[in-house]
Amino acid sequence: MATIRDVAKAAGVSAMTVSNVINEHPGVRPATRDKVLDAMARLDYRVNVAARNLRKGRTGTIGFAVPEINRPYYGRLAAAVIAAAERRGLRVSVEQTGALVENELAALTRSRNRLYDGLIISAVGLGANDAEWSKVDHPVVVLGERMFSGRVDHIAMPNVDASRAATHHLIERGCRRIAFLRGAVGHDADVSSLRQSGYRQALASAGLAPDADLEQCLTAFTMEAGARCARQMVSDGLDFDGVFCVTDTVAMGVLRGLADAGVRVPHDVKVIGFDNVDESAFLVPSLSTVDPDHDTMAEHAVARLVRRIEQPGPAVEPEECVGRFSVVVRESTGGPGRPA
Repeated sequence: MATIRDVAKAAGVSAMTVSNVINEHPGVRPATRDKVLDAMARLDYRVNVAARNLRKGRTGTIGFAVPEINRPYYGRLAAAVIAAAERRGLRVSVEQTGALVENELAALTRSRNRLYDGLIISAVGLGANDAEWSKVDHPVVVLGERMFSGRVDHIAMPNVDASRAATHHLIERGCRRIAFLRGAVGHDADVSSLRQSGYRQALASAGLAPDADLEQCLTAFTMEAGARCARQMVSDGLDFDGVFCVTDTVAMGVLRGLADAGVRVPHDVKVIGFDNVDESAFLVPSLSTVDPDHDTMAEHAVARLVRRIEQPGPAVEPEECVGRFSVVVRESTGGPGRPA
């Protein structure tokens, strides 16, 4: 196998210059960098990542902790995080927390014990008062809705604005009795409370009075729960002509439940979800939804984590980043149906 010295000889430079190119040192001239890269390609030189990480005291692996692997949203997000990490030569270890506080704390512990170089965590169980957060002194980036104290970067979705836009889209399509399917709303800034706020703001701006019967609380964000709720709303004789679902997974179930009850979408009821998972474009009818731009969110999360790894300690101030979104209009609200 070729060595750094072999590459240096072939490129006509020093071994130190080859090392600087490998480690992306900014002081290398472009022409010199090109010569070294060309020599590496001709000699089929491969960087010994394990040895490099050992010298730096790193594993070359970051952790990604999510509540549930088998939900389309988290699968899509994990794929985006893995792609962003691969572009930086990092591996990703994905683990499932089950949305349990003890498991989220365990993920933090594994990162602190240096099984990972850093951790991206989608935390739904932890709150600002959890004592373990006061001990965060290692690279952590939080994805999600809750706010935490401590020196962690936070990548948040624009939940209020996006939910307001989704509800407004239904209003623009003629809906006046819009149901909102959500989870339990607490005092913390969780996904249901934030999306409820956007939903209510859209109703208020359109002069539509809120109706407690139209806010349906689900026990879980599953297709089964969405289907069951949709069938129950129809069976109870609830008057509604639109449904905003807290996630696409719930919305998929709603489409099934309305079909079971003989309700036509979008003719009788229009439905919109949130997350723009890949499956949403291939349903019948295809699902209108909010696209939170998973790729950009994952890119921001990995970039901030790498910065934390490269610059440990209190010198770097924690950052808050709110992602972008767009409303994707498909058949379930009367839009076009053929996927791209």
